[in-house]
Amino acid sequence: MERKELFQIGDVAKMFHISVGTLRHYEKIGLLQPEYIDNKTGYRYYSTRQFECLNTIRYLRMLDMPLPRIKDFLKNKDINKIQKMLQEQKETVIRWQRDLQIIERKISNRLLQLEDALISELDTIKIVQTEARRIAWIRNNLSINSYLDLETSIRQLEKQQKDAVVFLGKVGVGIAKKQLQKKQYGSYDMVFLILDKEDSYHGITEELPEETCVTVRFCGSHKEAPLYYRKLDSFISDHKLSITGFSKEITMIDYGITNDTSQFVTEIQVPVTAG
Repeated sequence: MERKELFQIGDVAKMFHISVGTLRHYEKIGLLQPEYIDNKTGYRYYSTRQFECLNTIRYLRMLDMPLPRIKDFLKNKDINKIQKMLQEQKETVIRWQRDLQIIERKISNRLLQLEDALISELDTIKIVQTEARRIAWIRNNLSINSYLDLETSIRQLEKQQKDAVVFLGKVGVGIAKKQLQKKQYGSYDMVFLILDKEDSYHGITEELPEETCVTVRFCGSHKEAPLYYRKLDSFISDHKLSITGFSKEITMIDYGITNDTSQFVTEIQVPVTAG
């Protein structure tokens, strides 16, 4: 074979807009062998005969087809086979698109929550109407001295889940109605996970209806919460309200997002009704 019919590996890489390393990898896995290797220099050369094969590889890689499937196809090219491969890859891409849309919505949800936290009016008690929510929860009596005290409970909530469902700002703790009425704020009775609509959670979940809540946001974490429970209790008493359920306490900004404790924001919600 005349040398003029051959192209050095670097030239082929430039022509096809791929790296020399990629061509060497294709050779290593048996996907595309050089036409000729100089025994003295080790230089790799390719001929136009392999350009068609390389075009096929590039096309299928552009469709994100796995290299083993491409290799299998090149060994036995067949119209029915390529049709099946393309159809299966199309279905895979459609699944990816759905997954990416879910991820996009999750990111949007977290951004909205962060933006809401950053404009919080701190140390101000309000009465708000919360939306209906879906939660997963476990009953767990615990005291919280640091954010690490929640880790065991979080792992229990995540247990047997196919996908990670715990996102920053979605895990909360609650004090039961009876404990709130007794003004006992030293420990929590449950750990819960607020689920996005997009979350697929394998386990028991509960649909919380819309609630009227007395709420407060403050700079700090769970350690500072008892002071604000007492303030909420005074507000509830002064306004002749009655507690109707367990509290929802969430650190909207904490160590998971920043080491600057002056930026921490925690919210407490206590469901109430008039009279």
